[in-house]
Amino acid sequence: MPQSKHRLVWFSEVQWDFLSTRKQRLLARFPGSWDILFIEPLTLGRKHHFVPVRRGRVLVVTIPFLKRVPFAFGRLLNIPAVRFLLGIPGVVVMLLWTMVLGFSGRNRIIGLSNIYWGPVAARLPARLHFYDANDDHLAFPGSPLWLAGYRAAWLRRAQLMFSVSSVLSEAIAPPPTVRVVPLGNGVEYERFAALHREVPLPLREAGGEVLGYLGAMDWLDVPLLVRLAERWSEHTIVLVGPAYEHGWWEGQRELRALPNVRYCGLVPYDEVPRWVQHFSLALMPMQRSPLKRASNPNKLYEYAAAGVPVLAMNYCEAVDRARTVVAVADTEEEFVRMVPEALADRREDGRREFARQHSWDALASAMVAELLLALQEEGE
Repeated sequence: MPQSKHRLVWFSEVQWDFLSTRKQRLLARFPGSWDILFIEPLTLGRKHHFVPVRRGRVLVVTIPFLKRVPFAFGRLLNIPAVRFLLGIPGVVVMLLWTMVLGFSGRNRIIGLSNIYWGPVAARLPARLHFYDANDDHLAFPGSPLWLAGYRAAWLRRAQLMFSVSSVLSEAIAPPPTVRVVPLGNGVEYERFAALHREVPLPLREAGGEVLGYLGAMDWLDVPLLVRLAERWSEHTIVLVGPAYEHGWWEGQRELRALPNVRYCGLVPYDEVPRWVQHFSLALMPMQRSPLKRASNPNKLYEYAAAGVPVLAMNYCEAVDRARTVVAVADTEEEFVRMVPEALADRREDGRREFARQHSWDALASAMVAELLLALQEEGE
């Protein structure tokens, strides 16, 4: 018997092609009976898809809409009438594309991780509305005060919320009408566990052991990295990944002045396992902020699948639970001091088994099952 078709519209806060995140990994694994429209934001200086493009089974389209705006202009968005007027073009474009692409009407599911769309998406008819809480979106630096009302508007409409951590669920405190489903982050295990013999050139040229970090730069504890590089000057600190903040690396004067620190920027996702596997020690020197305390880091599982030793600051519950397979520091002093101990960590089999328990395949299947269950509860 053929599976019934489902149409999903997802309002995302990140662009599909910019950084590999939870959304891409989950949606790419939905069954073939699902048609998916991924609405991404406009971000200056990056590639956009004003005409929809296909990424596997997912249609991706860029729609300019409200977002955090720095400088004095951003203060204008504190005026509700200004937000309403500036949002109109994006709403019109969104309605146009959903109609043209066959995603309009009530016979659809609406998922949201971009809370700037909250009040608009809450007014859209659908069989099911859900929130994917992958971060505390109100804790991002510069988030406007009015954004809390936008998330609340969405949660009043939503029936379901996926949450990556109990800390995040408690911080959001959704209405009792919203069923909360714990659903952490994960890894493409086979991709990261498969052996990659070719060493990236910057790692071949590095002196001493390679202490590597791969991920977004914006959440790094930069003063801690400076201390690490100064204490272990015989090793090379390699930073791989993008920064949401334009000119991030140019602004890191202390890091740039250190001869044993290399910034390699964004690398294609297909090449990420090759880099990680050739780290002598994979680092997680993250800020211990409210935003990061509520997180569930993909890189923890990617590092573990690659088998390499890991040294992490204890900044979230997922890291704390991983003490049996990775080196975890509770203070900055411990983090710097533990480098030799972490380099000698031989719990590779344990790390790989830990990573297997967090595969994206299993997580995507769990999300689909919960969505279908919610449809049944709504009277499908």
